[in-house]
Amino acid sequence: MNKFLPLLTSLFLLAGCGAGGTNEKDEATKKEDNEGLKKVSVVLDWTPNTNHTGLYVAKEKGYFKEQGLDVEIIMPGEAGADKLVASGKSEFGVSYQEAITQARVQGVPIVSLAAVIQHNTSGFASPAAKNIKSPKDFEGKTYGGWGSPVEKAIMNSLMKKENADVNKVDIVNTGDADFFTSVKRDVDFAWIYYGWTGVEAELRNEKLNMVYLTDYSDKLDYYTPVLTTNEKLIKEDPETVKAFVHAASKGYQFAIDDPDTAADILMKAAPDLDAKLVRKSQAWLADKYQDDAPRWGEQKLDIWKNYSDWMRENKLLEGEFKPEEAFTNEFLPN
Repeated sequence: MNKFLPLLTSLFLLAGCGAGGTNEKDEATKKEDNEGLKKVSVVLDWTPNTNHTGLYVAKEKGYFKEQGLDVEIIMPGEAGADKLVASGKSEFGVSYQEAITQARVQGVPIVSLAAVIQHNTSGFASPAAKNIKSPKDFEGKTYGGWGSPVEKAIMNSLMKKENADVNKVDIVNTGDADFFTSVKRDVDFAWIYYGWTGVEAELRNEKLNMVYLTDYSDKLDYYTPVLTTNEKLIKEDPETVKAFVHAASKGYQFAIDDPDTAADILMKAAPDLDAKLVRKSQAWLADKYQDDAPRWGEQKLDIWKNYSDWMRENKLLEGEFKPEEAFTNEFLPN
């Protein structure tokens, strides 16, 4: 499920990211500092990027410690974030509304705690020279994706608005291929998050045409990404859940207020990231984390219901889905 709509194709080129090594004195100091704190982990959906900045800020600035937590930020590995969170092997995680919707109809007890970004910033991107400006222009073109049935369904949903035929699109599986390489060699367009790949295109002076999902359907304005936990932890240890969400909220608020310093903190934790890309992406996302919501992280029942209705209309959802049980706002700061 962690690859349901992979985050930012360009990140595949990065080596595993992490902080530098520490000596024995550093480890001893860390152990002493963390005594009395509750150890928990949060598993990312992908390699570190600006969707995760608030978590790294909360760790670096001591916001987790203020809440009595010693938080380890870990990579998803082969199992994927959702499985690790649902099984309790990691207390918290990063996921997507679309993945949680699918998981819950299969009985997976995962719950969304906060929307990292208020509105869906993804869409179908293509080099401007290919002249793909609307869903109608997808006809006769080659799309490169990950082989998920959701991709064709979303494309069809947009194309129907313009009386276009999705069967006239050549859909190929490009897997882990870099977006910029693919559109020069194998495909005409692909699905990206503008906050990373689109920003990278700006830095490369490569003009893109974007067909945003939200321009064509309100039902596709879902939360991506979100912070998660499992039902068991909410029931048995709500104070830990509250502490984590409060600290994360403070971290994302810092990223909203001071994106440049927040970018420094992310790069300190993940030094292999491109500094110019991180800074520009962080600045682009700063006003999109909270956007028009009354507070960072807030989620609406209508958003959860609309997307599940869309999935059912497109025969992508089998089984009962209760949107009111898939998310909660109760742990967000007032």
